[in-house]
Amino acid sequence: MKHYIALLKNEPLLRRISFIQLIAYFGAWFSNVAIFTLLLGLGASPLVVATVAALHFLPGVLQAPFSGALIDKIAPKRLMLALLLIEIVTTLPLILIDDAAHLWLLFVLVFVRMGASSFYFTLEMALLPRFLKASALKHANELHSIIWSVSYTVGMALSGIAVYYLGVKTAFLADAALFAVAFALLLPAVFPPHKVRETDRYLALLSQSVGYLKRNPLTLHLIILHAFVGFTAFDGLVPLAAEAYYLPAVAAPLAIGLTHAFRALGLVGGPLLLGRWITVRRLPLLLLLQALSILVWAMALPHFYLALAASILVGLSTTTIWSFTYTLLQHHTEEAYYGRVIAYNDMIFLLTVSAVSFLIGVLVEWGMGLQGVMALLGLAFVVSALYFRWISRRFDLEDPGV
Repeated sequence: MKHYIALLKNEPLLRRISFIQLIAYFGAWFSNVAIFTLLLGLGASPLVVATVAALHFLPGVLQAPFSGALIDKIAPKRLMLALLLIEIVTTLPLILIDDAAHLWLLFVLVFVRMGASSFYFTLEMALLPRFLKASALKHANELHSIIWSVSYTVGMALSGIAVYYLGVKTAFLADAALFAVAFALLLPAVFPPHKVRETDRYLALLSQSVGYLKRNPLTLHLIILHAFVGFTAFDGLVPLAAEAYYLPAVAAPLAIGLTHAFRALGLVGGPLLLGRWITVRRLPLLLLLQALSILVWAMALPHFYLALAASILVGLSTTTIWSFTYTLLQHHTEEAYYGRVIAYNDMIFLLTVSAVSFLIGVLVEWGMGLQGVMALLGLAFVVSALYFRWISRRFDLEDPGV
């Protein structure tokens, strides 16, 4: 923990954008629980629930080929402010949705808002290696995952209670207000100079990035490896489990919020416990641990309190795998291509998350049990461990910060 505190003290820009992260993410989880609670209240089918979960990630897939070039060409602060403003504007109208006939509006608002959110995230992750050294970058990625997990933990827990007692509209209003605070905090931020050659045309940037990936196959393999974290896309599965197993003993918003909150306890603890232990050589072990923990959660799923405990175990590995594979990619990418490579990485990752979220709904509609669906997600990490062993034998990988 000391190295995270020291990093925040020595890097004022990282300190500011990290605080903005905490506020924005915290607000997002209020509306996340509210959206799925609203869907269950309107009698949405498992496929509709899964589709909305997929819509949280699909925009990042569609915009990635264009966002990366924009990130490498336009000053980051201007983009960040514009994206936060879009998130405010698309959150407030959610209070108007109170009937199944208005689900089309929900789809549109979620799609646009999450497009802005994923763009902001890609922009930030491309910004970090521009002003942080390799050793600091690893800690910054871990810190980002901790902030995400803390806001996820507290946000999910409190939002479950808030939605249960105050209703979904209050959650949407709170979310919009927190985005407004984040916007105000970003205004005075001082960013490093943004270097871009005036001769770099937009289409040229796109073609250069494709050529770069062809010349550097390791980069493409690391992108695919990072995408395996998308098999922890439980956003659509958790509300279905609440409806199938936990009602009427536990109210739906409380069951959803508590499940996510307990898993997030593991997400917070993962980098703290495993961050200094994880290396290139040990990554396959961590991937296998993730597979085992998801299988344990699948077995415990029908039993609410056992499932809560198992979800903590799942979270321990998830954020550590996410931050370490992200750092590996950043470390093995040339600075001139940060924005485009990170955008393509997020595109493949979000495509995986969207496909997994939608697949959950399809499999449940076809009659597969939720435990069987979750077991399939766990087995994907066995495949990822074998894949990484193949990568490490074929390419020279450096441990970031070593």
